[in-house]
Amino acid sequence: METLDRPTFETEASKEIYQFVERHGTAARHRVRDMVELPAEEFREELERLTTNGYLEEEGGTLRVVLDAGSVERYASGDLTYSIRPARADDFDQLIDTIRDVTESSEYVVAESIAEQLLYEDTIVRHNTVESRVFFMAAHNDDILGWTHLDLPQIEKLQNTVQVTVGVREAYRGRGIGSRLLERALEWAKANGYRKAYNSIPAINDEAIAFLEAHDWHTEGIRRDHYTLDGTFVDEVMMAVEL
Repeated sequence: METLDRPTFETEASKEIYQFVERHGTAARHRVRDMVELPAEEFREELERLTTNGYLEEEGGTLRVVLDAGSVERYASGDLTYSIRPARADDFDQLIDTIRDVTESSEYVVAESIAEQLLYEDTIVRHNTVESRVFFMAAHNDDILGWTHLDLPQIEKLQNTVQVTVGVREAYRGRGIGSRLLERALEWAKANGYRKAYNSIPAINDEAIAFLEAHDWHTEGIRRDHYTLDGTFVDEVMMAVEL
């Protein structure tokens, strides 16, 4: 399966198995088998079809959706060495903490809503016929320094644009990490056929607007009084970049 091919299935059983695992992020093999209520041999055949076609992978009896977002890239900034890599299932708690740390100290409404969505769905990876999402992490050893997130519509009329967010913990800003994360996200989106990236930011978040402008993003529009922050109406700045 190519990275963002919409999933298609040969049988209803295959579709049911995939959708169960996709909704849960990971799932124990025996739980999935009990859910679909198939004879053992038929379940084994359906699962083999899904793994052979690149939809699912299995490790030690745990099933997960395959969404290959590329390799690990390593960088150095002064005395700090770090990597940028696709997010893994075991990044979940640290990813939530990182997003909350960044959004607590700045007006970044979209990123804040992403954290809540992750908590609600209890999984990092989504890939179905409606939506997909990809996260890249900036990490030093086992610590997450920042993230970038791509929200990828799978509906045909929306498949050419992608929403991108990026954030770095305050202690690690000014080292070029945010720029590296943004670059990785946009390169990946362009390689997967997307032609435009966008984001929406409260007008009072001067740092975020200046950061995107420095990377050739431009303002496409403004929605007046779109946000309510601390009891005050704030405009939304809608920004975009062509890939």
